[in-house]
Amino acid sequence: MTSFPLPPNHAQHILVASPSTVVRQRVLESLRSPIRRFEQASGGAEALVQLESGCWQMLFLDRQLPDLDAEELSQTVRQRFPGIEVVLLDPELKPEFDPQFHATIKADATLEDGLASAESQLPPNQNAEDGVLPTYHPVSAAPIPGPVPGPLPGMIGNSPAMQPVYHRARLLAPRNTAVLITGPTGSGKEVVARAIHQLSSRAARTFAVVNCAAIPETLLEAELFGYARGAFTGAMQSYAGRIQTAQGGTLFLDEIGEMPLNLQPKLLRFLEQKELQRLGSSEVVRVDARVVSATNAHLLSLVREGKFREDLYYRLCGFPIEIPPLRDRPEDIAALVSYFVEKFRSGLPEPRFSSHALQLLKTHYWAGNIRELQNVIERALILSEGQAVIHPEHLLLGDSSSRNSC
Repeated sequence: MTSFPLPPNHAQHILVASPSTVVRQRVLESLRSPIRRFEQASGGAEALVQLESGCWQMLFLDRQLPDLDAEELSQTVRQRFPGIEVVLLDPELKPEFDPQFHATIKADATLEDGLASAESQLPPNQNAEDGVLPTYHPVSAAPIPGPVPGPLPGMIGNSPAMQPVYHRARLLAPRNTAVLITGPTGSGKEVVARAIHQLSSRAARTFAVVNCAAIPETLLEAELFGYARGAFTGAMQSYAGRIQTAQGGTLFLDEIGEMPLNLQPKLLRFLEQKELQRLGSSEVVRVDARVVSATNAHLLSLVREGKFREDLYYRLCGFPIEIPPLRDRPEDIAALVSYFVEKFRSGLPEPRFSSHALQLLKTHYWAGNIRELQNVIERALILSEGQAVIHPEHLLLGDSSSRNSC
């Protein structure tokens, strides 16, 4: 389904998420009016992606989604987008259960109450006939109710910006839902993927990593799917491939946006059927592996450009996790600095950072994110030559206003 995001401050913007085309259409027909605009999603992950990229007032959510638990998704939406009204559609409202669906849904009190609640939030002296409802924008770091979750295994820092990441990862870990981790280079996408694996029931099995950008296109198919002996020149023995290596465990597809277009249908088949065929073999091998993928690219843009299959995107994006850049989590800088100092001080006494040096670290742009910070701390320890205090001249930050600093 193609989505056409509306500009901010548009008329009432409503999203209907259901795997049933009939259900979506009948909901829209039953609620349509001149002031309302609607868009559709076939699953929970697709709905969440649309919520992240637009301005919405209401979400009608099918309780029987094909990919996510509707109750958990509704809680996530209410936490992350606190201004959006969420209405759950019960199974008895579906056409397969009720032939009078059209009439039933129009009379359903829950739906009418939801619409009335949304319209009641209009500013004074403004009503539904004005064609405008209040607009709610996504909250990038909505607070998580209850106790603040600690960092994931292998991660440092407990800033507010990271709380949604920690919360989602722990929510997803016990499930087999496919996860798409997005974020800039060096932000820790693989660390989050490993944490999800370690917190899951698959922790004792293999965490197989495939960097789609690091393996030449001509070799990637063989590396992923394996090959039989004699499949090509030089194939002296059979090779199982990285996917089969992940049997019972987790397959991590890093830089998935670099996956060649000609290989995407074969990966899609594996995701749908959990089956693969090695090169040069007719044998079908079943593989039980959870798939977690990561990218620093905007996959939906690649889909629009014809460089990435839309059906593969939605298969991979069972649930998205977005990691914020380091510049958006300055509260974590001190803890990360302490970690890297301990890692690189090579038995020397632990140095102290001057207040000016620490302030520079907290306000730097960090184009390279945590990876850049690691390099800066390692260089500072070398340049300080064992001094007790590290000063700004030891940091080699370059122009803090530059987005291209090393």
